[in-house]
Amino acid sequence: MKALILAGGRGKRIGSVTEVVNKCFLEVSGKPLIEYSLNAAANLKEIDKIILLVGYKAEDIIKRFGESYQGKPVIYIKQEEQLGLVHAIECAKDALGKDDFMLMLGDEVMINARHKEFIQEFISSKVFALCGVLKVTDRNLIKKTYTIFTDNDARIWRLVEKPRNPINDFMGTGNCIFKNAILDYIKHTPINQQRMQKELPDLIQCAIDDGKVVKPFVICSDYINVNYKDELDKTRSYFEHL
Repeated sequence: MKALILAGGRGKRIGSVTEVVNKCFLEVSGKPLIEYSLNAAANLKEIDKIILLVGYKAEDIIKRFGESYQGKPVIYIKQEEQLGLVHAIECAKDALGKDDFMLMLGDEVMINARHKEFIQEFISSKVFALCGVLKVTDRNLIKKTYTIFTDNDARIWRLVEKPRNPINDFMGTGNCIFKNAILDYIKHTPINQQRMQKELPDLIQCAIDDGKVVKPFVICSDYINVNYKDELDKTRSYFEHL
């Protein structure tokens, strides 16, 4: 199995600091954001290779990490245009080959992450995909990512990108594990008419609508996908008060 870590975007919404550095290199508790995902991937025995999807200031990332990370081989794929997560996955299609893969983001931090259990559940349950989620007390946080709806068998039947009015407490994260066949659904994924790009929840929804079994997995107790300065400050503050 491979880990696909997306680190192609600049992060304009954070501010001028990303004019000189890729967002994933912003430091939290003494290390770059991206190393939280890299460390999680490197510590999983089931992961035999890490794919880093790069774009903005790609040369800095390649120079920093080289051909391996904590003993895991690293290969780089260039996303020439930043056109969203689904496009990024499509760019990595050849590198993924026929392997199943874990999707991760280079700008996210998880508190009390359960990646080991996550990947074991995927293997043992034989589902098509697992979506890493968490329960939140502030539903406004869900408006920044996506939410899920499940049936009585804990099977996801619908995902909603950036819901205006979340009706449950489940917040989706950037961590998902997929059967390789998820790549076949990229061509069927509609373009989001607001953002004019293909969105991850819509890609997964295509597989669900085709009868594939997709389930949620509570992957952490708290989660921050760093897109704005206040989110970066929140992440730094959390570690400062440990």
